[in-house]
Amino acid sequence: MKKYFTLLLLPALMLSTEVFAQSLYTAPLGIESYTFRNSFPKDIVKTLDTIQQLGFTEYEGGSYGMPAAEFIKLCSDRGIKIISTGADYGELVKSPESVAHTAKSLGAKYVMCAWIPHKNSGFTLENAKNAVEVFNKAGKVLKDSGITFCYHAHGYEFQPYHNGTLLDYLIKNTDPKYVSFEMDILWVHFGGGDPVALLKKYGNRWKLMHLKDLRKGTKKDLSGGTSQENDVALGTGEIDIPAILKEAKKVGIKHYFIEDESNHPGEQVPKSIAYLKSLKE
Repeated sequence: MKKYFTLLLLPALMLSTEVFAQSLYTAPLGIESYTFRNSFPKDIVKTLDTIQQLGFTEYEGGSYGMPAAEFIKLCSDRGIKIISTGADYGELVKSPESVAHTAKSLGAKYVMCAWIPHKNSGFTLENAKNAVEVFNKAGKVLKDSGITFCYHAHGYEFQPYHNGTLLDYLIKNTDPKYVSFEMDILWVHFGGGDPVALLKKYGNRWKLMHLKDLRKGTKKDLSGGTSQENDVALGTGEIDIPAILKEAKKVGIKHYFIEDESNHPGEQVPKSIAYLKSLKE
């Protein structure tokens, strides 16, 4: 009789486990402004309305020429918080103080740089050494202003160096007090890196993450660039996003930004959001 009741209850127990399984993605929904690079210049208010309607509450990017105070109010009215903003490498070299001022005016707690200038022939050790010097210096200025500087790896840093790569060189030679990192999972993967292994290796050096997926079968190289149409909706490409999110949670990343570089964000972003929400532990 006991076995009979257990069999009766088994489907209900299985359903209960499925229903109450914990969501894998539990962080706020964040958006990288480059996703809407075509619409922001045309209508900032309408674009922010779209971002709000999609359910995003965190934002990485600038104000697209609008006075910072006005842009902040538009975001705040829509429940959107500016977490991070970008800075050009040249700005960091010329005046990290100005970069800090811009970030503070937007209320951002992070500044990210997404590109180290280098020749088409490839990223070199000399480029990496110069970047270490620039990042350490700028990172200190930003830290003194209460802002965390992050370098956004772009895939070209996976040039071999000793027993690792030039990305290893950048991470090991920058001062953890002043320099952190943002992982763009597409570009790390595209450059031949393993996002999960790098998260495990460098732990809390990673502070921010760009969520995106790469079209299956895309040819990869160390250029740091590929067709925008190879950026596909999350869960439809070749990147193991669940494994990355699990490890990212372990190392303490709290801010994630969907970045869709395709020319179809209106179609792809809702699919990416639905995919994130569908993931279970």
